[in-house]
Amino acid sequence: MPLDAVTLRGLTRELQAAAQGARIDRVQQPEKDVLLLTLYTREGNRRLLLSASVSGARVHFTEECFENPTEPPMFCMLLRKHLVGARITAIEQPEMERMLLLTLKTRDEMGDESEKKLAVELIGRSANIVLIGADGRIIDCLRRMEYGGEGRGMLPGLIYRFPPQQDKTPFFSCSPEELSVKLRTIDNGAELDKELMSRFSGLSPLICRELAYRSRGDRALLAEHVLALRETVEAGELVPTLISLDGTARDFSFMAINQYGPEAQNERFENFSDMLDAFFARRDREESRRRRSRELLRSVRSAHERIERKLAVQRKELADTAGREEIRQRAELITANIYRMKKGQSEISCENYFEEGCPEIRIEIDPLKSPQQNAAAMYKEFSRQKAAEEHLSVLIAEGERQSEYLSTVLDEIARAETERDLGDIRRELTETGYLKKQRGAKTDRGRPQAPLRFLSSDGFEILVGRSNIQNDELTFKIARRTDLWLHVQKLHGSHVILRTDGLDPPERTVGEAASLAAYYSQGREAGRVPVDITQVRHVRKPSGSLPGAVLYTDYRTIQAEPSEKLAEKLKK
Repeated sequence: MPLDAVTLRGLTRELQAAAQGARIDRVQQPEKDVLLLTLYTREGNRRLLLSASVSGARVHFTEECFENPTEPPMFCMLLRKHLVGARITAIEQPEMERMLLLTLKTRDEMGDESEKKLAVELIGRSANIVLIGADGRIIDCLRRMEYGGEGRGMLPGLIYRFPPQQDKTPFFSCSPEELSVKLRTIDNGAELDKELMSRFSGLSPLICRELAYRSRGDRALLAEHVLALRETVEAGELVPTLISLDGTARDFSFMAINQYGPEAQNERFENFSDMLDAFFARRDREESRRRRSRELLRSVRSAHERIERKLAVQRKELADTAGREEIRQRAELITANIYRMKKGQSEISCENYFEEGCPEIRIEIDPLKSPQQNAAAMYKEFSRQKAAEEHLSVLIAEGERQSEYLSTVLDEIARAETERDLGDIRRELTETGYLKKQRGAKTDRGRPQAPLRFLSSDGFEILVGRSNIQNDELTFKIARRTDLWLHVQKLHGSHVILRTDGLDPPERTVGEAASLAAYYSQGREAGRVPVDITQVRHVRKPSGSLPGAVLYTDYRTIQAEPSEKLAEKLKK
């Protein structure tokens, strides 16, 4: 997803038309490698984003909001001194390089006009933003480097030099004959995309893969597509395109990309700025959601594993109490034979009248204790183990209840689609005490989301819960007693309500509701799964149970197949 030279070429033309002649009114640095220039243009105020981020170096107009630090960084203060009030007189892309050069008309401390340049280098790990004085020397830069390759330092006072050119044939400036010779020397069976990358500069890995994909390994066909690409770029027929895969922003380009297959969507934009703004906004939101999802998942898994470890210890302790009856029997045998015992004995032999035939049994005792004291100690141990069994049984039941609940939450997190879904789950965990409310954190006053809504092929409304708390609300507050309640059998999943309005819904509608219950459950990736169906009036909430837990009776079971296509089709 790096910003390639051709995309930058199209972007440069847009910026020349919109920003050339604009005045810089504000300079902000919301992030360590991002600058925002507020420009007063013919069309009003616009914000130009300059990013030297390793994972997203770019330049474009933006509508996104950024939070500024309380104290502006030193580089930001320096740029404000030199750039506020300056006019942009030229925007250039040197020789199809991945960099932009903004020429600025400014005034120095004496009020005299001077010319400065702002170089925005968009070259991966070497990305940088450099302010250059009228004498060609670096005033300062975002990333200072004593040695930048081939004697190219990035320090104030040094003469600014363009990034070194690659030792490859320039794809867009070489002659057609030279281009054809280079293509003919590619060996049959070679990986075409890697050959293009190694021989030509100006082509991104994405475009090389696309040319190879369209050529299907045929060198002659590759030459046709390469020449067609040259003609398209020279004619300026660039189409800003955002490529999405499974709803996730995957890449962007100046042309349609087919290598990802029919599952990918090519979304066209009016201009490159809008495309880049949309791509990075979506990507950042998705990364933020994934990061928050990972953090939430880590917290819930940690709590779940902690409970499972505690349960393992408690189950072992409970198993150890299984022999307490034998201890009581031995205590009674000692009491019954106490007349035969003397202090100082380490064992006693007697008839075991608890077993048929009264076989002889040998019982070890503490020689330092009297027979009465040995019997009393055994009775005490029996009582301790009996009390432990009762207490451990309660603790294990509670631990299993909590473990089961956290398993449902893990399933919810795996199925969460938006940041709001994660917010609802986080709120649920805070309310149930599994997450602590962070000190100083703002109270989330946003209302929880409504249940997912679907409309069956026969016109019946189907509601699907997004979280355990919402499942309870959906089943016991929103649903009517005569509505149908569906849930996947013996798996974690959402509560599904089929609104009947007192009617008998067709089997097709019941089957669609069952398919949704299967899709919004742990059985999403399985084939056909059993789904239980009953009326809401037969569903009850156990006293003291955690969110989402219910008991139900008078149900029937049908087999249903999870279907994403059906869910998309029926979604309101």
